[in-house]
Amino acid sequence: MNLAIDIGNTKTKIGLFKEDHLESTETFESLYELNNSLDSYQIDSAIISSVNISYQNVLKELKNLNNPIFLNTKTPLPFENHYKSETIGLDRLAAVAGAQSLHPNDSSLTIDLGTCITYEVLENGNIYHGGAISPGLHMRFKSMHNFTARLPLIDPEPIAAYIADNTIGAMQSGVAFGIQAEIDAYIQEVKSKYSPLTTIITGGDAKFFESKIKASIFAIPELVLMGLNAILRYNVSI
Repeated sequence: MNLAIDIGNTKTKIGLFKEDHLESTETFESLYELNNSLDSYQIDSAIISSVNISYQNVLKELKNLNNPIFLNTKTPLPFENHYKSETIGLDRLAAVAGAQSLHPNDSSLTIDLGTCITYEVLENGNIYHGGAISPGLHMRFKSMHNFTARLPLIDPEPIAAYIADNTIGAMQSGVAFGIQAEIDAYIQEVKSKYSPLTTIITGGDAKFFESKIKASIFAIPELVLMGLNAILRYNVSI
């Protein structure tokens, strides 16, 4: 069994894989909690991605895990990485690997709707060019509240009127339809260069926009975990 561990800012999510098949997922509040659960899994290989905890500190917490791969910008990837900056988020690389594992020969656009919205372009299933980063759904609401004197802090609503007759509705419309237009425009721009194009959305806010996007898309909630497993399998094979 392969174990993929995605350590975020507040929680840790794991995926258990049999070859390329996702058997189960689980979320933990702390690495201590995860470590106490490791003995219940039959793990052959493991990979870890962490946004803010060092490899050494992770291993101090996960004492029951033997010789995991710790994903970094030097880790061999199953595609050519043409991104020129080493500051790239590791979850972005994992998302690209997940898209490649599902559509190995296709040009793909992966859109991760999380704290930020990230766009990743993979040409012919092999060449990663990079993409774009923009503020996410909740970040846009927080920024309007934080950088103005009178706009309230509100949560997104599933249905917003395009032309609103009140301030809260106008904020809902501006954020929701602004992101929707951004996504649709980005898909069309990438498709004009790489066609046919497979578009995949993932991330915590994917469900909010899944039915609003005009283009044909695939919604894959566990794409990052699937990508971590793909990177793990690639490294085990070389």
